[in-house]
Amino acid sequence: MKVAIVNNPKTQSLAVKEKILELFLERGILLDQDQPDIVISIGGDGTLLHAFHAYQDQLDRVRFIGLHTGHLGFYTDWKDNQVAELVDAISRDQGEHVSYPLLEVRLVHSDGLSSRRLALNESAIRRYEGTMTCEVYIRDELFEVFRGDGLCVSTPTGSTGLNKSLGGAVVHPRLQTLQLTEIASLNNRVFRTLSSSMLIAPDEWIVLRPGDGEISGVYLFVDQYSAPLEEVKQIEFRIAEERIHFARYRHLHFWNRVKTSFIG
Repeated sequence: MKVAIVNNPKTQSLAVKEKILELFLERGILLDQDQPDIVISIGGDGTLLHAFHAYQDQLDRVRFIGLHTGHLGFYTDWKDNQVAELVDAISRDQGEHVSYPLLEVRLVHSDGLSSRRLALNESAIRRYEGTMTCEVYIRDELFEVFRGDGLCVSTPTGSTGLNKSLGGAVVHPRLQTLQLTEIASLNNRVFRTLSSSMLIAPDEWIVLRPGDGEISGVYLFVDQYSAPLEEVKQIEFRIAEERIHFARYRHLHFWNRVKTSFIG
């Protein structure tokens, strides 16, 4: 068994990492940051997102484990006082896992070329100074012309993030769906939108086409990463072929996880 560790720089996380390394040495578990079988994230959900993007080219063979030392631990199954129990579970690993859908983001550039991103939680386009206008297509058919601050597309697990703060629904990850949620839409006699979150079927996709001259000042967000949109004709969102796999040594019910994270 080969394991990689990704941690945030906080003192508590560093101490947990050192304890894990000591137990790995005792159990004969190998540390391999390049080609691991399991990636342990030590911190919060932000650290787990960082770990996902660091190993997104190895999703077909890597499983993730989240160990909670941060403020929010929706993806983290283990606490810092359960290190010995976690290492014991890894030493007895039988390949147990649960998988969740991911979001594919494809940018079609003005020169006809395209580029691709993966998101675990969500992707959004947003303008901070003034509103933006954007055509919204479902399966290449025009659905609405949006005007407002932006639009967010989330995965089922990502529905508990930015999407939830925008008033979107929390979706169970067994549902193979994407959710489109508006960010401060402007509705008047000229621009009319649904003004409600939409759940997209597994065989459907979303296409956003910013209006002419609307790209300036618009940013693309993919999980915690952001960049200005430049020379982009349209952005396509669909459920990715890849999935993220978590090593699951004990069953934590999805709605219990939601309750723990948001209600207590």
